[in-house]
Amino acid sequence: MSAEKSLKEKLYVIIFEAETRLGRLFDVVLLWAIILSVLCIILESDDAIGAQFGTELRVAEWLFTVLFSAEYVLRIFCAKKEMKYPTSFFGIVDFVSIIPTYLSLFIAGTHYLLVLRAIRLLRIFRVLKLARYLQESQVLMKALVASRAKITVFLGGVLTIVLIVGTLMHMVEQGNPGFSSIFKGMYWSVVTMTTVGYGDIVPQTHLGQLLASFVMIMGYGIIAVPTGIVSAEITNATRDSRKNLTCGECSSKLLAWDSKFCHKCGVEVKS
Repeated sequence: MSAEKSLKEKLYVIIFEAETRLGRLFDVVLLWAIILSVLCIILESDDAIGAQFGTELRVAEWLFTVLFSAEYVLRIFCAKKEMKYPTSFFGIVDFVSIIPTYLSLFIAGTHYLLVLRAIRLLRIFRVLKLARYLQESQVLMKALVASRAKITVFLGGVLTIVLIVGTLMHMVEQGNPGFSSIFKGMYWSVVTMTTVGYGDIVPQTHLGQLLASFVMIMGYGIIAVPTGIVSAEITNATRDSRKNLTCGECSSKLLAWDSKFCHKCGVEVKS
């Protein structure tokens, strides 16, 4: 029993920790395997490359899948709490990244979903000790969560406008085959309001063109709204993340949330 425990501890250090030489080597090899496996899927999607090297790419795909499956089992085996890893964010991502290959045995084409393995590259922040970037991503996520109510109300208003404008364009452009239904009118409204402008459906009547001009101008204002909402929440989240910072040199509390240097000793304040 002690031998098994010792093996688990050694595997845990190698697989879950990046501070040791073997742990860092394991993570680097894993990252390269992820990159190569995603590259195989991308290359296989090309008809010319797939026709010439399809068999080799599928073999490589299965080899990578077996490798990642073994890694997933080892992570569960050596995890300190057996169900903590499978239910964690990376545990779910790791599981989802190997399932498509097995599903392709029953459902053709599902192996292309293996590009989800690219999400596993987020581990590069831990390997390269870029934890600060992960902290900044938490600030961004906090801002998005805080602005969800405002964004939901905003999207509800936009969808209402899309419905009304789409219906009006269907009524105005009765003879235009491009606006044959309200659904077509709503599609045109979304494309125009977002300033994409595919040009596949174009109003022909003067009234329709006048309405289109109004929607185009309104689109610029609509795009600016969510940007302002999220920017304000990012500012609040950044302020909250720094409000309890103290100077590492003199232990003084930071007076202003956007301060770069300590007001007392002048040392740069680290985030």
